[in-house]
Amino acid sequence: MLVKQISVFVQNERGRLSKITRLMAENGIDIRSISISDTVDFGILRLIVNDPEKCEQILRENGFTVSITNVVAVGIADEPGSLANVFSIADENGINIEYVYAFISHATQEACIIMRVAEGERAAKALIAHGVKVLSAEDVYRF
Repeated sequence: MLVKQISVFVQNERGRLSKITRLMAENGIDIRSISISDTVDFGILRLIVNDPEKCEQILRENGFTVSITNVVAVGIADEPGSLANVFSIADENGINIEYVYAFISHATQEACIIMRVAEGERAAKALIAHGVKVLSAEDVYRF
């Protein structure tokens, strides 16, 4: 029920994102979703890719600081109130959402919401119990 997310420490220097994405392209790694948050000196690049273990290995071999974390991915209708429903369920079940990012599936016209939470398995079970579609890693790669 959990999806592996790649997090990369990236110094704010020209060409760093280009190098990372070029390495992934050269090695057949498909980016499904991407997010970056930054400070003055560095950023954290968060990625959902089709092969997280290979991605981690490639980036480490090229000198990047990388970690893999588990996140919850849910598929929701791309309409007003869908996201509010997911967040309300999390709130009602005492689940703290640390951060969120999303992408839209061209195939299903749904939004895929990626959420980092402290207790991923518990969060996934609570969402499923309330009728939310929790996606597996394979679902996200095909989404």
